[in-house]
Amino acid sequence: MPIAPPRTGLDRVLDDPDLLRVGSIALCTNYTAVTGALGRGVDALVTAGLPVRRLLTPEHGYWGGVQAGESEGDGQDEATGLPVLDTYGVSGADLDTLLERTGADQVVLDLQDIGTRFYTYTWTLFDLLCSAARTGHQVVVLDRPNPLGGVAAGPGLDPACTSFVGRVSVPLQHGLTLGELARWFNAVHVPEATGARAALQVVQAAGWTREAAPLGQLWVPPSPNMPTRTTAQLYPGTGLLEGTTLSEGRGTTKPFELFGAPWTDARLAAALAEQALPGVQVREAVFTPMFAKHAGARVHGAQLHLNDPSAFDPVRTGHTLLSTLATLYPEQPLWREAAPGRPHFLDLLWGSPALREGIDAGRSLAQVLAASPPAPTPPPDTLLYSPTTTEVLA
Repeated sequence: MPIAPPRTGLDRVLDDPDLLRVGSIALCTNYTAVTGALGRGVDALVTAGLPVRRLLTPEHGYWGGVQAGESEGDGQDEATGLPVLDTYGVSGADLDTLLERTGADQVVLDLQDIGTRFYTYTWTLFDLLCSAARTGHQVVVLDRPNPLGGVAAGPGLDPACTSFVGRVSVPLQHGLTLGELARWFNAVHVPEATGARAALQVVQAAGWTREAAPLGQLWVPPSPNMPTRTTAQLYPGTGLLEGTTLSEGRGTTKPFELFGAPWTDARLAAALAEQALPGVQVREAVFTPMFAKHAGARVHGAQLHLNDPSAFDPVRTGHTLLSTLATLYPEQPLWREAAPGRPHFLDLLWGSPALREGIDAGRSLAQVLAASPPAPTPPPDTLLYSPTTTEVLA
C-alpha cells in the first residue's frame, strides 16, 4: 500500500484559504512549491481566490532553469500574468524597496529547502524577514518537510565567515524546516539585525515528524544540481567539495555523487573505500564534466553510492574526502582560490577556517570540530514537529 505523504502548508491553505485571508500577497516561490497532485502552487492559490499580486523568486529563478549563482531576472509569469521580481542578490535597503514595490500586505514564502546551511533558500527567507521587520510586512511560511529528517550535524558559523551561504549561525546540517528556521531567526537574529521582529505566521506541514525523511513525498529537484533525494542526502558532506579545486560532479548526471580532478586517479577510490565510511560505498569512476570545473576534461575520480541514509555521517565524510585528497596529492593545490578580501570559499561553507587549516595540518576530525564554532541549539519554543529535540552528530 502506498505511504501517504505529509500534507504541506500549501495543501493546508488550499483546504482552508482563510488561513491567508489577511491582505494582498507577494508570493516568494519557485517550481518546487507544488500541491500534493504536483500542480503549481501559484496557480492553485490564484484559483482558490487568494489575492496574489506579485511573485518573488530566489536563486535559479522560478523554473530553476539557470545554474548556481544565477537567476532569471524580473519578468512575468506566463500562466497567471503576474509580475515576477527577482530577489537573488538583493538585500538590505534594496530589498526593502523591492517589498514596497510589490504593493502587497504580506510576503508568503513557499520553497522546498534541503536542510543544509549553505543552501541559499534559507537566506532568502532570512533577508525577507529582516526587510519585513523594517517595512511592516507580515511574513507567512507555508512549511514543507526537511528531506533529511531532523538530525543536526556539523559546526556553527563564525561571524567572520558570514555570506549568502550563511547569514547567521545554524548547524551545517540543521535538521529544521524553513518554518522552524523562520521562528528561530525571528526570535533571535532578526531583532539583532534590525531591532524589531517581523509579524510571522507559519502554516505547519501535517503528518511529518523529524524522526525520518518524509516518506511518500515525491521529489521535485529544488535546483538544477539537486536532481534526486540521494543528491540532497549526500550534499551536506560532498557539498564541501565546492570549496576545492575538484569537480563536485556539476556538469554530469550525478552532481555531488561523482567527484575528482584531472590529476586524481584510481588511488582515490581505493583509499576512500579503505575508510569504510558509514552509509556509503565507493566506486572508481571516470567522467567528463560538460560545464563548471574541469569542463571537457577527463576526470578519473570516484562516486559515492548511498546505501544507508540513516548511517550516513556528512561531517565525517566531508573531512575524510578532504584529508584523503591532501594525503594522496600533496603537490596539487586543493583549495579554491579566495575572492579578494574574502575568506576561502571552503571557510564560508564549513563556517570557519578550522576545516581548511585542519586538513593542511593533518588534524583529526575531533580536532577540527574542537577548533570550529559550536553548533547552536534552536530555542525549544521555535520547534514545530515532534520529537521536540534534535540529535546532534559529533
